[in-house]
Amino acid sequence: IDNYLDFILNKEYRLADGTFARIRPQYNTLWLDDMFMGVPPVAWYSKLAKDNKPNYLAEATRQIFQFAERMWVPEKKLFRHGWVEGMQDHPAFYWGRANGWALLTMTEVLDVMPENYPQRAKLMELFREHVRGLAACQSGEGLWHQLLDRNDSYLETSATAIYVYCIAHAINQGWLDAMAYGPVAQLGWQAVSTQINAEGQVEGTCVGTGMAFDPAFYYYRPVNVYAAHGYGPVIWAGAEMINLLNKQHPKMNDSAIQFYRTEQKTQEPIFSVTDSN
Repeated sequence: IDNYLDFILNKEYRLADGTFARIRPQYNTLWLDDMFMGVPPVAWYSKLAKDNKPNYLAEATRQIFQFAERMWVPEKKLFRHGWVEGMQDHPAFYWGRANGWALLTMTEVLDVMPENYPQRAKLMELFREHVRGLAACQSGEGLWHQLLDRNDSYLETSATAIYVYCIAHAINQGWLDAMAYGPVAQLGWQAVSTQINAEGQVEGTCVGTGMAFDPAFYYYRPVNVYAAHGYGPVIWAGAEMINLLNKQHPKMNDSAIQFYRTEQKTQEPIFSVTDSN
């Protein structure tokens, strides 16, 4: 672990302001993926380190906001996949799994961050705004598209599983309203479950993917049951959905999933609900 953190903190390539970066496919490129590749280990190290523990959480938080400064698109409530220093314009391709990595990064850091941490409210609002943007893109089948805002791109499993985990976890932690987002997670999980074949393989997962500025790159990226990116998120999502269903009170009513504050024991259509906290 110490070797791993030494690389992230001291040897990873960065922009001049310290943001994790790459020199491909262009010089000084930010990949949204790298939020997850580097930030959660730094945040969790604040629990393990012997010295300077506050510095690690501060660095993780700083990284998130420096990525967001360049890659968050407020009108969409989504993150662009790539950003290149020195480009006059910054095309936005809202790749599903990269947005998942961003949401998962914020989830992991919020799990570590104390309730009274000075920037917690700011991070929580970014997390909630991202969930709002993602929820608006969910397909009727429950899966999300490879490019989130392009409904003619294919439906993709790994991104969906990451969103299900993060949303279900946020409800369980009290960060999100179950009535608003429980149905999003439930529909997403039902969709993910249809992608697990008889051999236990996860279908519909996009293979490892670089960063590009043309839509065809994302549209024609292959899926494969051996794409490892699907398996961890599906296990996380399933486990967190078990927690969600043990804590919450979902019920089918008028062919819709509703999450109620108290258990609704009737098997009849529910025409009257008494408000109860």
